[in-house]
Amino acid sequence: MSTKADKDMVEMKVTGLTIDPFTSMPIIILKDLDDRAVLPIWIGLIEASAIATELEKIQLSRPMTHDLVKNILGELGADVTKVMITDLADNTFFASIVLNQNNKEIVMDARPSDALAIALRTKSPIFVAKPVIEKSRKIDVKAAEEGTDVKQKWTEILERLSPEDFGKYKM
Repeated sequence: MSTKADKDMVEMKVTGLTIDPFTSMPIIILKDLDDRAVLPIWIGLIEASAIATELEKIQLSRPMTHDLVKNILGELGADVTKVMITDLADNTFFASIVLNQNNKEIVMDARPSDALAIALRTKSPIFVAKPVIEKSRKIDVKAAEEGTDVKQKWTEILERLSPEDFGKYKM
């Protein structure tokens, strides 16, 4: 059953993990299923490591936090039905993890990097609110301070991205 909320969301997929050439911070790249919309989300180094581990299917001897969460959910009979990037305010993204346990929907607030790491581990769909995609196009990384057209540079970089650009972290 499709709801108004579903129509306000765009299904996206993780297409890679890269490094911001201006700040050297990791960025996870989401693209819609038709490869028309791109959403870069800046994340921390530790979160990037957790996501890269899953993208590369690296098996560790002990579970990382996101693996532990997946295992706990499984033991409790809860399924991750979807992950949603719900808002972008003051250059901060907000996310939710939607669970189903015994036919009860549970929505958990989460950092986008954690939500995406769990979505990758549970093979759950990722949805982004349409206003978030629109707002993200307006993020202007230090352009006013530096006197450069960073937005234009980012537009050019994102438009030219291909799977080969992600090296070993491509999907």
